[in-house]
Amino acid sequence: MLKQLDKFHKTKTGHLLFGLVELAIAYGFVSLAIDRGSFFYYFLTLVFLVGALQNFLKLVGKVLHGNKATKTRRP
Repeated sequence: MLKQLDKFHKTKTGHLLFGLVELAIAYGFVSLAIDRGSFFYYFLTLVFLVGALQNFLKLVGKVLHGNKATKTRRP
């Protein structure tokens, strides 16, 4: 199950889906942080925003360059 999830996460659709989910979670935590004033919620917001940004950057890389970086040449 985890191998299938990992394999899906490395696809274009996976990067998009995981990025959107992390963005939604970050939105929830920033709402809690503003409401309650907790630095812990701000920290969690930052963690999920960084994760979403990484997924979106990987998605852009895959769209622009394809899978060139992950393909290996076999002699």
